[in-house]
Amino acid sequence: MHPIVRTVIQRLLLGVFTLFIVSLIIFSSIEFLPGDFGEAVLGQAATKETVAAFRRELGLDLPAWQRYLEWVGGVVQGDFGQSFSGRASSGQDRSRSVIELIGPRLQNTLFLAVLTASIAVPLALFLGITAALYRNSVYDRVVNAATLTTIATPEFFVAYILMLFFASLWSLFPSLSSVTPDMSLGDRIYSATLPAMTLTLVIVAHMMRMTRAAIINLLASPYIEMARLKGVSQSKVILRHALPNAWAPIATVIAFNLAYLVVGVVVVEVVFTYPGIGQTMVDAVRTRDVPVVQACTVIFAATYIVLNLIADIIGIITNPRLLHPR
Repeated sequence: MHPIVRTVIQRLLLGVFTLFIVSLIIFSSIEFLPGDFGEAVLGQAATKETVAAFRRELGLDLPAWQRYLEWVGGVVQGDFGQSFSGRASSGQDRSRSVIELIGPRLQNTLFLAVLTASIAVPLALFLGITAALYRNSVYDRVVNAATLTTIATPEFFVAYILMLFFASLWSLFPSLSSVTPDMSLGDRIYSATLPAMTLTLVIVAHMMRMTRAAIINLLASPYIEMARLKGVSQSKVILRHALPNAWAPIATVIAFNLAYLVVGVVVVEVVFTYPGIGQTMVDAVRTRDVPVVQACTVIFAATYIVLNLIADIIGIITNPRLLHPR
C-alpha cells in the first residue's frame, strides 16, 4: 500500500477513535452536572411521584451506560434525540427533534464561517507572504504590531469596539445581527458584517504570523538560494518554491482557525445576538436542555477532528518525502 494512502487511513481511524473518546467525555461531563432536570422543570413543589414519572418519560431513569449506548446509536444514525425545551414550559410532550432545532442555527454559523474565511484566509496569506518578503522593514513591523494587538485583545472587546464605531457612531451596520431564513443573500451579508469583521480580526493574526514564519524559514533553504542564483524572480521563488513546501504548517493553522469559526464563535454570537449554534448551546445550557447540549458539543468536536484531519492530509500530500516508499 502506498505510504500516503496508509497514513490517510491511519488518520481516519484515529479520528473515529478520538470522536468516540470525546463522546464518552461529553456524556460523562453532563452526567456529573449537579441537580436534576425533572426537579428543575417541575419545581420544588412537585411530588416525588411526579418527578419520577417525568424522569421515566424522558428516559432519565435508565442506567447511564444504557442511555449512552442509545444516544451513541442514535448519533451514528443521525438522530440526536428530542429536545427537552418543549416539555420545559408545560410538562407536556411538545418537544422538537434536536436536528430540527439546531439545523437552521448550524446553517447560520456555517454561513458566518464561510463569509469570514473568504476574507480572512486570502488576507492572512497576503500579509504573511508580503511581510516575509519585506522582513524587518517598516511594513513588516507595522503588520506584526497590528496582529499582536489583535491577538492580545479579547474578542468581545473587539466586537464592542466595532459596534461602537460602525453601529453607534456612524450607523453603517446593524448592531444586532438578526438573520432570518427569508433574507436575501445581500441582506444576510449586511447583517453578518460586524460579526464577520470581528472574527476576521481575531483569526487573521494567527494565520498571518504562521505564514510569515514558514516562508522566512524556507527562504534560507539551499534550493531557494539556488533558484535565486539562477535569476528566478522573487515572486516565483515564493509562489513556486517556498509556498508549496510551507503548506503543511500553514494548512494546520488555517484548519485550527476555521474550526474556531464554528466552535469558538459563542462569544461573538452572544454579543451580536447572532442566531447560530453557539447561541443555541448557551440557551440550552441555561435551560438544561441536555440533548441539545450534547448535539452541539459533538458537532464542535467533529468539526475540530475533521478539519485537523484535512490539514494532516494536505501536509502529507504536499510533503515530497512521503511520495516514495522508504
